[in-house]
This record gives sequence, structure tokens and C-alpha cells, in this order.
Amino acid sequence: MGHTGAERWLAQSVLGAGHRLTRPRRLLLSALAGLGDQFTAEELAAAAPGVGRATVFRTLRLMLDLGIVCQVVLDDGALHYRLTSGGHHHHISCSECGAVIDFATCDIDDLLGELSRRTGYAIEAHRLEVYGRCADCGDRSQDARRAVPALA
Repeated sequence: MGHTGAERWLAQSVLGAGHRLTRPRRLLLSALAGLGDQFTAEELAAAAPGVGRATVFRTLRLMLDLGIVCQVVLDDGALHYRLTSGGHHHHISCSECGAVIDFATCDIDDLLGELSRRTGYAIEAHRLEVYGRCADCGDRSQDARRAVPALA
């Protein structure tokens, strides 16, 4: 989906949910469509000069509520956002290069049921973030280890 395609999809998602597409929201959606795979709230604000920070955060909250974007918590605790792949999903993040991919397989229903029984909590939601090294970073790391001469 290109920049204009993503922008059109975002606008249709907002309108389709019955929300107005104000000028600041249009500016933010346009900026968001051009930010790439993931971004911070600060990067979105910088990409849409003239839109107030409160509007940036309100619009991000709206897009989260509509399922248009999702939050990604990186292994250093930094909060990023990305366009959602839709539906219930989780993220696996590379702790070296920061790449993030979505995955939908989540076989923890039994664990959640047991946790609910043990704690008495009525579990309403969960978030699973997985961290590791992507294949590219793992390969580079192995290449670097092979390049270091063994000490005698």
C-alpha cells in the first residue's frame, strides 16, 4: 500500500467509524502514512507541524481505539506505534535493529484460564511482546564471532 493508498485507507477508517475528518486529522493521517513501519508520537507531531500536541495524542488515542494503529513496546521500554495488521495480534521485535513483525498465533488461553482461576481476576485483555534478534542481525552477530581470532 503506497503513501496515498495508506492515507486513503486511514481516512476511510476514520470516516467509516463515524468520526469527522478535520483538517488537523487529515494532516496527521497524511504524515502518518509517510512515516514508515513504526513511529513515536513525537515523530508524528514533528511530521505534522502546526498540529498541536494535544490533537496528536487525541488522534493517536482515536486510532488506537479504532484499531488503525497499535502500540509496540520495545525492549528498552520505548513506546512506538505502527499501522495495525488488524485483528488480535502481538509483536516480535529485534533488540538489535528494532525491526518489528506481527504474529497472530497466541496459544496462551489455557495459561490465562489458569491465571484467572488462581487469582480470581476476570481477565479482559493481555499483551505479549517478544524480543530477540531477527535473522539478519543474528547472521551478522555470528559472522562477527567467527571473524574474531581465537586466543591461544
